[in-house]
Amino acid sequence: MSSEARQRKLADRIQVIVAESLEKRVKDPRLGFITVTDVRITADLREASVFYTVYGDDAQRQETAAALESAKGLLRSEVGKQTGIKFTPTLAFIPDAIPDTARHVEDLLKVAAEADAAVHQQAEAATYAGEADPYRHPREVDSDKEE
Repeated sequence: MSSEARQRKLADRIQVIVAESLEKRVKDPRLGFITVTDVRITADLREASVFYTVYGDDAQRQETAAALESAKGLLRSEVGKQTGIKFTPTLAFIPDAIPDTARHVEDLLKVAAEADAAVHQQAEAATYAGEADPYRHPREVDSDKEE
């Protein structure tokens, strides 16, 4: 098995273990409605970055971050037990920016669509500044006069 495949497989396993442990083992009341979105692990398998999102406002996000920080030891020992690898990686919890970025992109697309609709509406009511067909055309010759 290649190093990258092992790295990805371990990251996926850590994601499942952390998510299940947060649901079943961690009883911190500060822990909000959390979703573990991704885990990335270094090539030497010593450090794992756990990305997560929290449903709620900024206060709930901060409380959840504090709860994760206090449960880090429990979660790391759970990862060590369930993976059985020689060295259990340290866990770093990082709030995932993808939902905020996606929301921002959706807002930008909405503004662009509104601007396109306004331009389209303005174009429908527009008239030509000069003639409708400003191009020169070759003279039409009568077939009776040529003879």
